Amino acid sequence: MSTSNKSIPVSLPGPGSSRRIKNEKPQQGFKALWRLMRYLSSQRLMLLLILISLLLGTAGTLAGNYLLRPAINNYVLKKDIVGLGQIALVMIGIYIATGIFNMLQYRLTIKVAQKTISNLRNDLFDRMQYLPLQFYDTHQHGDLMSRFTNDMDTVSDALNNSITQLLISSITLLGTLALMLYISPILSIIALIMIPLMLYLAKLIINKSKSFFVANQAALGNANGYVEEMISGQKVVKVFGHENAAIEQFEQLNQVLREKATKAQFYSGMMMPLMANMSTINYALTTIAGGILVITRGFDLGGLTAFLQYARQFGRPVNEISSQYNSLQAALAGAERIFAVIDTAPESETIDSLPMPDPIQGQVTLSHVNFGYVPEKQVLFDIDIDVKPGQKIAFVGETGAGKSTIINLLPRFYPLLSGDILLDKTSIFKLDRNELRKKLSIVFQDTHLFTDTVMENIRYGRLTATDDEVIAAAKLAAADSFIMQLPQGYKTELTNDGANLSQGQRQLINIARATVANTPVLILDEATSSIDTRTEIAIQEGIDRLMQDKTSFVIAHRLSTIRNADVICLIEKGRIAEFGSHAELLKQKGKYYRLYMGQFD
Repeated sequence: MSTSNKSIPVSLPGPGSSRRIKNEKPQQGFKALWRLMRYLSSQRLMLLLILISLLLGTAGTLAGNYLLRPAINNYVLKKDIVGLGQIALVMIGIYIATGIFNMLQYRLTIKVAQKTISNLRNDLFDRMQYLPLQFYDTHQHGDLMSRFTNDMDTVSDALNNSITQLLISSITLLGTLALMLYISPILSIIALIMIPLMLYLAKLIINKSKSFFVANQAALGNANGYVEEMISGQKVVKVFGHENAAIEQFEQLNQVLREKATKAQFYSGMMMPLMANMSTINYALTTIAGGILVITRGFDLGGLTAFLQYARQFGRPVNEISSQYNSLQAALAGAERIFAVIDTAPESETIDSLPMPDPIQGQVTLSHVNFGYVPEKQVLFDIDIDVKPGQKIAFVGETGAGKSTIINLLPRFYPLLSGDILLDKTSIFKLDRNELRKKLSIVFQDTHLFTDTVMENIRYGRLTATDDEVIAAAKLAAADSFIMQLPQGYKTELTNDGANLSQGQRQLINIARATVANTPVLILDEATSSIDTRTEIAIQEGIDRLMQDKTSFVIAHRLSTIRNADVICLIEKGRIAEFGSHAELLKQKGKYYRLYMGQFD
């Protein structure tokens, strides 16, 4: 049976590899903007209030400026101080009301923007919880973190400022144009002469800078990914003295980031000064033309003053649109990277899944399983094993033989090329994936502890476990003695993946976590590899008790710990080389015999 899913990103060979980064093809900026608008649409009432405030604030600004015309014509030229004072008070009232509407619009915009970002961040995190492991095999963790931080921040800035400013500027532009045409169609034509040229230049700059903003965000993600990797791997870097090599490689990534950022900022930065200079030239031409109309055509001085105010104001929204384009381009590039993750296909759901066998007997069958992390490079060949309920099967073999790969297939972490895996004679690919995983307890070789207390880290195996059950599990895993010596015992807070514990202590907590889960199938992937021999002997009896009445899969380098396994399977280059009990394999005097005896030479 084939369960491959072509929608899942192609993985590198090996479950832990993460160096080849998938080249992501970004969406078009318009599509990303449209999707952001869809997120905003869930707050329609707030958006309506923002629009009303925006319209009233813009109308107030335009109206206040228009009052310059009657103020000059009716009061200044006629030297009417009282009338001028009255119209000045009206203008002050309009500007105060405009300020109130602007403050209201700004406050509501911040609220809407942060709610939208919260929803977007939740969607991104939710999707990442359901992505297949192959996705994480092909993406740097730092790059994914960059999407949560840098990319999300650029989108937040755009929602807080850029998009609203673009709306204000657009409405102001239309309102200003309408009033300019009302005051003087002739001067309006003169003032608009340079607009087509300005729009043409803006289009050229936009098309040029867009690709650089996308490349800039990708380069930033790569640099962040490398920094995260170096921070987590500092011990290895220092042990092998690769500090200078790490610095050189980061300088290369930083250089690429600098080049992309420079080009993006340069092209987008050209927009505002270019538009400002052209607006200034346009304003000068309009002023000269207006003066000629006043002298020769009897155009009123108040009308010219108001028109020039609008002409200057007409250039301002154009400049503001150009200046906000920088932020908007970066935001759209960041949004594309965020949506690229959200659009990645999650783990395939089982449609019309069969009911989970109840109770679970624990019979696990690997039927002619063929598997490869990438289809063109197969790593498992015709693995055919039938494990009876309650049996303990051990996998042995050289590093890279495929032992951990077999273990990773049991919880449906990866799809098969062909074959099937059965639990109590039912294909695991026909069962609900989450329900299946609840029946498995796994202790991986690589430990992971969460930022929480020791008690809660163990309870992670079964969230409904009581404190007494957690403590009993810790005692069974021989972890209770060292836990009680911690500053606050089981209430000790662990941070940074349990950095204040030894590797062996961290592994014991992981074993206790699997113990408290109390599932019918137990998987130990070199679970005692980080534990000294003396401690291993102390917990081996506990592990044996834990395995009672459970189907157990064990990988161990120290073969002395698996002598009591019901079945030992020697894997060599992805194939079953030998199969049988410890005694049977020793009698054969084959590869297992040489491997076992070699540990005592």
